Amino acid sequence: MYMMLVPRRNGFGFFDDFFEDEFFKGRTRDLMRTDIREKDDKYIVDIDLPGFEKENINLTLNNGYLEISAKSEKENKDETDGKIVRQERFYGACSRKFYVGEDVIEEDIQAEFKNGLLKIEIPKKEETIENKNIKHIEIK
Repeated sequence: MYMMLVPRRNGFGFFDDFFEDEFFKGRTRDLMRTDIREKDDKYIVDIDLPGFEKENINLTLNNGYLEISAKSEKENKDETDGKIVRQERFYGACSRKFYVGEDVIEEDIQAEFKNGLLKIEIPKKEETIENKNIKHIEIK
């Protein structure tokens, strides 16, 4: 069995549709837009993270789940810089989690962050039943 990179739905239909409404999404709907491509031997995950610094992006692997989290901190500016009339840039934290299989280890995963795009390559592996500990993945 190969890994599943598609987020799982809880099967509540009505509630899924209800909370997908634009009212509930707010500004977070534009965060961490993700494309996943499949090749013969790997998956390639591209995640948009404009405005984030590499140092504030974290990838962890825990029991077959790859979690990508990022945070952006607001710059503290004094009143001499002017009063903000409208603010659309995001400040805070966001995360996504994908099941990649419990046989994938952190050394197998390659990650690179360039120009606001996080590119992750995950090899396809057969899954066996064995728990792994949380591992940190370096971003190049």
